[in-house]
Amino acid sequence: MNKTILITGGAGFIGSHVVQLFVEKYPDYQIINLDNLTYAGNLENLKEIENKPNYTFVKGNIVDADFINKLFTDYSFDGVIHLAAESHVDRSITDPVAFINTNVLGTINLLMAAKESWKDNFEGKRFYHISTDEVYGALGDTGFFLENTAYDPQSPYSASKASSDHFVRAYGNTYKLPFVVSNCSNNYGPNQFPEKLLPLAINNIKNSKPIPIYGKGENIRDWLFVHDHAKAIDLIYHKAENGKTYNIGGHNEWTNIDLIRMLCKIMDNKLDREEGTSEKLITYVTDRAGHDMRYAIDASLIEKELGWTPSLTFEVGMEKTVDWYLENEAWMERIVSGAYEAYYDKMYNS
Repeated sequence: MNKTILITGGAGFIGSHVVQLFVEKYPDYQIINLDNLTYAGNLENLKEIENKPNYTFVKGNIVDADFINKLFTDYSFDGVIHLAAESHVDRSITDPVAFINTNVLGTINLLMAAKESWKDNFEGKRFYHISTDEVYGALGDTGFFLENTAYDPQSPYSASKASSDHFVRAYGNTYKLPFVVSNCSNNYGPNQFPEKLLPLAINNIKNSKPIPIYGKGENIRDWLFVHDHAKAIDLIYHKAENGKTYNIGGHNEWTNIDLIRMLCKIMDNKLDREEGTSEKLITYVTDRAGHDMRYAIDASLIEKELGWTPSLTFEVGMEKTVDWYLENEAWMERIVSGAYEAYYDKMYNS
């Protein structure tokens, strides 16, 4: 094999799309997918490639330093694409320590293992850390996050990701570890765990259940189709200069309430319901603590330097997303387990 690449969190939402892209596009790469298969990890997301000769799944926890060190010894990785993370803001509010352990300590374990494994020769090696736009804090009514925007995390989740970002750059500065970082806006698309807004709303509309919307639904997010994010990751891993940071966004801002109203119209059409039926399910709930009002990414740097642009309009991406969830009801039914229902009740019905 030409290269052996470790992809962490590869059974999760974004990670599974990245793993599939790399396995199929680079048959001469050996792709090792490391995932702990916690609540959001699902190997069903990778059924299409599970028997490919250049794909290997390893179950394990990045918090276990001894395990990570042995993994690097066993496989002699040429690169790391690090997506494994606790990522749901609500969960970070109720259990911040879990986010510190996975997002901070887990990242440090990977950095230490990479530094030790590559110490004799950094040539051709790369540590690619996937982060979020939430590390920048919140914007006012105007402006965009740039790659040099000062960090101002406002939740335990974003604070843990900001910390991990800083450690990656510190290892690059102190030990000359070759790295790149990207910060992405909200992703949507197939295989997303249904605690997140869009799959949760799709599932609730299908089952005529209330759609919980925080506050007045006025919070603004920039949305990007997950396949486009995976393509950007591919470009950055292969083309970016070491030490670079790229922001990845969809040029696609929506308030939560307008987003859900558009989704309701699509669902009414797909389910042959009278227009306005789904919108009646919208239910406003107590706002999240410390809820950032607006995020918006300026993705012009990656467009200029690497030639990446989103491939789909939001309307087409939403249609594709809804179609996937409606065509994969069995996937959703297996995901929405008793444990998830208990979590749902705790977060939205308490």
